[in-house]
Amino acid sequence: MGEHSASDREGVGSTPTSGPHTANPGYAVFQLAKALTTAGEHPDASTRKRAEEKAAKWVAIFSRMVDGTLSVGSRTPLADVPKWATLEVATGGFATGELLAGGPLLEHEKALASKHQLEVAEGDRTALNRFFLTDEGLSELHSLLESGKFDVSVPEEGALLVVAWLGSNGHGDQARNLLDAVAPYFGRLRFYPEPTERPRRFGSRVCVQDVTRTIRSLRSIKPNRAIAAQKEAIAVWAPLYDELVDLFLETMDGEPPKLQPETNSGSRQTAEGQAVVIGGWPCKVFPEMWTERATDLLRRFERLQQEHQLSSKPTHRKSSLAQLMPFLSRCVADPALLSGCEVGRIRLLLARYINKRGLPDSTRCRSLRGLQEQQAKTPIYNEVAGTVVARLFAYPGNEGIEDLAAVTEPISAEEASHCGLDAGSDLPDTIRRRIERCLTESVEVLVERGLIPSGDVLAEVLPQLTSGLRAAGIDDPQLRQLYAATYRAFRRRRSLLLLDLQSQVRIEELPWVAALESFRTDDLPAQQLARQTLEEVACLTLTSFPHAIVPNKLLQELRALAKGAGVELPLVDELAADIFMGEFSEKFVKTARLAAEFLDSTLYATYYGIDCEQIRQLPKPSRKRSRSWFYNTTPTLDAFADLCCKRAGVRYGGWDSAINGMIIEQQQVLTTQNLASLFSGLGLAETLRPQLSSMARHCFEWICRRQQINESLWHARLITMKNTAYAWRQMVFFLSFVGDAELTEFVAWAESHLSIQQPEFQVRFRPAMDGLVHAIGGCTPFGVDENLSDGRQFLGWSKSRHWLLA
Repeated sequence: MGEHSASDREGVGSTPTSGPHTANPGYAVFQLAKALTTAGEHPDASTRKRAEEKAAKWVAIFSRMVDGTLSVGSRTPLADVPKWATLEVATGGFATGELLAGGPLLEHEKALASKHQLEVAEGDRTALNRFFLTDEGLSELHSLLESGKFDVSVPEEGALLVVAWLGSNGHGDQARNLLDAVAPYFGRLRFYPEPTERPRRFGSRVCVQDVTRTIRSLRSIKPNRAIAAQKEAIAVWAPLYDELVDLFLETMDGEPPKLQPETNSGSRQTAEGQAVVIGGWPCKVFPEMWTERATDLLRRFERLQQEHQLSSKPTHRKSSLAQLMPFLSRCVADPALLSGCEVGRIRLLLARYINKRGLPDSTRCRSLRGLQEQQAKTPIYNEVAGTVVARLFAYPGNEGIEDLAAVTEPISAEEASHCGLDAGSDLPDTIRRRIERCLTESVEVLVERGLIPSGDVLAEVLPQLTSGLRAAGIDDPQLRQLYAATYRAFRRRRSLLLLDLQSQVRIEELPWVAALESFRTDDLPAQQLARQTLEEVACLTLTSFPHAIVPNKLLQELRALAKGAGVELPLVDELAADIFMGEFSEKFVKTARLAAEFLDSTLYATYYGIDCEQIRQLPKPSRKRSRSWFYNTTPTLDAFADLCCKRAGVRYGGWDSAINGMIIEQQQVLTTQNLASLFSGLGLAETLRPQLSSMARHCFEWICRRQQINESLWHARLITMKNTAYAWRQMVFFLSFVGDAELTEFVAWAESHLSIQQPEFQVRFRPAMDGLVHAIGGCTPFGVDENLSDGRQFLGWSKSRHWLLA
């Protein structure tokens, strides 16, 4: 990538201090400015409101960073908050200072306080937490455990349930120790769950989002103003316009006016360019009760203008309706006030109406109006969404739906009256797609149906599956469900931005989860199930999204499954170039050694010029060196970081995102960014062998497609370059485990596929293709050399302008 590239946290950086590094407040200022711009300029009111709320959060973040009460970059960014507390985390991993188990009282908390007549101050939960330590409160907790009718939305909400279980099962000392850990925060956090009507289910079937989130998604659909205005024009203003024309026609002293038929020359105009009207003149005779009927029409017009403001028909200066209404008002007051020119204008407008539609009561006019009504029956999606929302209220909000037939059935006669569709009409595809996101099915089916379109979405749904597997080793059914619910809530926590190689808080660090660990055993059946699930998820991820590296969030779930399966599986996270500090933890070296052992003498090692023996001999990185090295002009790097720098042809120098990106990319090359760990640890090379060639083809097709998207923003083009290079690396890895015949067949296919791309892209991409062919022949292609006769390695990051950029 180019020298101006950066990740989504560009400018996060680190501020020099004598102690641990902290993030740069400038990033908060940047995010604040962006939110304020949206809040002030976006045309949509709801978007402006969300931007204002976001701006308020960034103001709080910046203020707390400046006054020292918020230390971004630490796993405990708030000095008076324990590491296990669930923090509100903004874009980039910045803690806002708010606690998700705190804040204003929720509705179920208010109901609890009212039911038991507890004196509760706003935001102070001391009385509520203490209630659950009384006999009555403990009885309620036991009832929730027995029925399973509770929900844990943040992990803290499971703490007092654990206390109740421990106390009733003869573990009073552990219950007291747990209370000692959480009681100091009784005023700030809720440690009790929300009661639900039905117990939460845990199993092998998952959903992308629950019913509550689906309802929220449907309600977010905004009306199409253009369609709504068209409907209003046809339903409200067209009938009134017809009635208005009919009133004026009643005042004619002769035949209704018409435009003169075209002459042989095709003209209907005079030499001066004026239309020629033939027939009688309006505003000459007034039938009985005409004034009363006209007055009534004027009143209705004023009322309808207040009620219906989408269409411009009643106000636009070129609208015949808007022009005729003032004439009608003056005619009702005193027809003599109308000048001859004004009567002529009325006559012309009436003639144009008749020429276009015929008389208001004519067959032709009724036919045209009927056709317009049919055309206006295009559904307004927000109205249809409202109908579907009413159907969804019949289902539990915190779960998905196993059978969507009743939710997606055609519109009924009763529903048709207020959703803009005829009875028996099918739901629009855009509405059905949103509904399908709450379908409960196997992960494989959801991926196949496109409801899980990426590894990131897969990571969001996997806790529904892994929570049950992690809890499988607990014999007590009540405790098993509680553990699973807490696990799912924990996995919803957003990751913090961490510096100095710190790790995210682990679930075992939650005091109430730690209290349960002694009751969970990883027995053989549970391990076998976790192992099977781990292999299935890994295979599904790689075959469904072969072009993408496994996202960090999904790696968390794979680690959890590996732990439950008793499998040692070194997995490394993707690092951000803008906060890289020139060092890699021991886990990266371990993963690189494993990859070197697994990839020796393969196409991958040849293509990237990897000396596998050199990697195997790498020493462990030292963690004893002083932080002062970071501020030296020539920092001392560990052996692995130094090797990555040499391979990238750069010298580490601090917060240069392009240089950092080049170093990190070489780490990804040497560790294969987890592919070698998954293939060797789970035996995927043999399992996926029949699919490796098609996976490689998918990568090549994806690269060609993405490289030819015309990105207008420079940063977006750099991101595309990075991601396509990562996909190329995955492709080379997959090709390293296919037979010679398949490899030859792939090259022929790739050449054919490249030949049908845009000519300009073929020229740009030729060095990459030649480099692959050269490596298949047994030689490493040039990475940075200007001699392109042997092709080039395709890498994503570059200090100078990337050779693949047009």
